[in-house]
Amino acid sequence: MPIVFAAISPHPPILLPEVGSEEDRAKVKKTINALEILAKKFKESKADQIVISSPHPDWGFNVPLHFIAKSFQGEIKNFLTEMLILEPPSFCFEKGKEFYQSEIKSSKSKIALIASGDLSHCLKEDGPYGFHSDGPEFDKNIIEFLKKKDVKNILKLEDNLPNAGECGLRSFCYLLGILEASKTSWQPDLLSYEGPFGVGYLVFNFKLGKTS
Repeated sequence: MPIVFAAISPHPPILLPEVGSEEDRAKVKKTINALEILAKKFKESKADQIVISSPHPDWGFNVPLHFIAKSFQGEIKNFLTEMLILEPPSFCFEKGKEFYQSEIKSSKSKIALIASGDLSHCLKEDGPYGFHSDGPEFDKNIIEFLKKKDVKNILKLEDNLPNAGECGLRSFCYLLGILEASKTSWQPDLLSYEGPFGVGYLVFNFKLGKTS
């Protein structure tokens, strides 16, 4: 089975000890603890290649790698979904399918998928984009849809909640497209969610089954 690990990781720079203050990191301790749990799951998968999708360069990759790839010696492929930022989530979902067919299907490597990205940036008045009711509704919905494995409604989230101010939806849809194309069965494993600074941070593990 080429895909042995899949997860969603938030990527605020404050999660990094060289960036975030002790006070800031204490406020996201729930997220940090969940990422440390995710790192253990990653190690158990024995992956030898990591594919990361992210809407941002730099910390979009650096944050998940800080936790997940501390002892990883294999190959890392970064796929920057920023190039797809003006495209709808469904487009990114289809691009994920294409990537599976062209890059993963025939691979002999054990591959880990990481969708790097944050949820809404509109959860609080003092958050980066202020408050909008679409923000908490978006976060609530995407968590609910992931728990229900409701990909169809995940792809509609931007249309239904256009003012959520999220950054990770396209990255998540890219990963979901890869899983869909591989026919990999999965079960939801929500490790944590919090938004102390007005931005939603989700740590989510996909418990993988067999690939067809």
